[in-house]
Amino acid sequence: MSDLLERLRARGWRLTAQRRVVAEVLDGDHVHLTADEVHARAAERLPEISRATVYNTLGELVSLGEVIEVSTDRRAMRYDPNAHHPHQHLVCAKCGTVRDVHPGGNPLADLPNEERFGFAVSGVEVTYRGLCPSCRAAA
Repeated sequence: MSDLLERLRARGWRLTAQRRVVAEVLDGDHVHLTADEVHARAAERLPEISRATVYNTLGELVSLGEVIEVSTDRRAMRYDPNAHHPHQHLVCAKCGTVRDVHPGGNPLADLPNEERFGFAVSGVEVTYRGLCPSCRAAA
């Protein structure tokens, strides 16, 4: 499980009912929800939560570095609570399922100096694409 709630408590982040439910919805492994999906799931637990509150809370969590924004399909941004554990993403090209993967090696180290063009590279994002088992079986 993601340790999002524990991290937020340790930071002393004020956990209102609305913030808590957003954090609870995001907590877990392989969680990559859109803001609308977070709102829908949060509203199941706390019907009065507004879309604006969800968007504001997600923005705060990203600003704090406790959640990362992931773009997998050039459409809706997804929110990943696995912000403190380096990982890459595996995305199904058909249904959009996203899974966290932890391949060996260091992709930053794999970029030769002559390919850095003088950049001081500080991060790497790798996305693996393919078909998940369900979509492969249906094909």
